[in-house]
Amino acid sequence: MSRLGDEQGVALIVALLSMMLLTALGMALSLTTTTERRISSNYRDGVETLYAADAAVERVMQDVLTVPDWNRILDGSVTSSFTDGVPGNRTLPDGSSLDLTQATNMVRCGKTSTCSNADMDAYTDERPWGLNNPRWQLYAYGRLEDVIQTNTINSNVYVIVWMADDPADNDDNPLTDGGTTNGANPGTGVLSMMAYAYGPTGARRVIEATVARTDTTEMERGYTGQRGQDEQNRRARKAAVQTPGKALTRTQLTF
Repeated sequence: MSRLGDEQGVALIVALLSMMLLTALGMALSLTTTTERRISSNYRDGVETLYAADAAVERVMQDVLTVPDWNRILDGSVTSSFTDGVPGNRTLPDGSSLDLTQATNMVRCGKTSTCSNADMDAYTDERPWGLNNPRWQLYAYGRLEDVIQTNTINSNVYVIVWMADDPADNDDNPLTDGGTTNGANPGTGVLSMMAYAYGPTGARRVIEATVARTDTTEMERGYTGQRGQDEQNRRARKAAVQTPGKALTRTQLTF
């Protein structure tokens, strides 16, 4: 009975329980901090990669508008000036390797091996246009820091841009823009563009865009006016700008 009434050692038990509680709280706080840091890092990488894909679209647009015959883009005989050598293996920012030829096959028919005409013309959920399925051509590729020659971009994101005939084209010939059909061809003067951006930590973003020719002056003036401050910024950078009153297929370089 005297031992049962003895309180010696209680302080040690309380101290051990308190230490266990504080240890659990510290581990939870450390885990939360690590998780939040990873979330913010992934978000930052994702935003950077998305902006990289958008920048690739803007950069390639300047090259596309200077090509008078878009059939040369569709058959792969003309590519952008923004390339980093012959297609082959590239090391991505996360350390993985990517073969540009295999990547092209993946967007064409969903496999890394060579795509046959039957593979590219097959009806799928992602490519339901049959003979008018886009046949993506590798048009531009390289690191984002090389997109302009001023060495002012600090980003190792790798971007790839493919071009193809718009699936609205109903001439059953994906290598010709607006071929002969029995009626009006809604795909005449329209191309599809797909930009992939590969960022650090495995981030990947994709932007698909449609490029269309137009000779409508009013449309172009509205487009130019809408660009507003961006037009002035382009002129300040001495980059390619659009000339008011001209078709969207014409660009002017001012130095």
